[in-house]
Amino acid sequence: MSEWLVLALAMVAVCAIVLVVQVLQQRRIGDDDDPSETPDVIEYMTMMIGVVYAIVLGLAIAGVWEARSAAQDHVRNEAQALHEIHERVRVYPPDVRERIRGDVDAYVSHVVTTEWKAMRSKGELTDKGTQLLDTVRHDVTDYEPKNDFQAQAYQPLVDQVTAADDARNARADSTGATMPGVVWFGLIVGGLVTIGMIFALQIRRTPRELILAGLFSALIAFLLFLIWDFDAPYSRGVAATAEPFLMLFPGAG
Repeated sequence: MSEWLVLALAMVAVCAIVLVVQVLQQRRIGDDDDPSETPDVIEYMTMMIGVVYAIVLGLAIAGVWEARSAAQDHVRNEAQALHEIHERVRVYPPDVRERIRGDVDAYVSHVVTTEWKAMRSKGELTDKGTQLLDTVRHDVTDYEPKNDFQAQAYQPLVDQVTAADDARNARADSTGATMPGVVWFGLIVGGLVTIGMIFALQIRRTPRELILAGLFSALIAFLLFLIWDFDAPYSRGVAATAEPFLMLFPGAG
């Protein structure tokens, strides 16, 4: 089932629950009830709870979006470092150059096909990817430069291998969910409390008030879904992609 279909069903369900509960509550208290009798302190508490929860939601969305952007940066840095290795070995002898480029291409091809699927389904990298990157490292570090020109290119190549390895490790750390369970507990309970405060205001069954109550609850459901969707940077709808690898290595896919 599509994630967006799940979102639509969740928003409709939340709206329906809020509207049904509100209608049943209105029938119970009767049409002669005066909503102006709602104590000022309840209105004040409702406003404050809504403001505090809005701040918490905003911080949560900013946090998961920053994590998603950082995850995409890790992919971009890794792809760029490997591209630099692929291009800078042109100063090496043909046999060494082709061996290093072939191993880089093999690693990139594995990342964008096999390893990316493992990241999405299992939330982890593959041992094969680690072995392929180690092969690239050994190719670069084990070569002994034959002249000054090659010696000048040697250390920058080693640095690029280190940069690729660092970016890979950062990518591994970003594969899982970024929001702790206790934060999700607070977000869900806070949403229930915020929506529940609607019923303390004794709103009427007028179309305008019911529509506003439904839209308010649907908005909270949408924002919680948005946080959940961004929470796993490589696994869900608006996820970081392997596009940097495919741009720099067109034949890898």
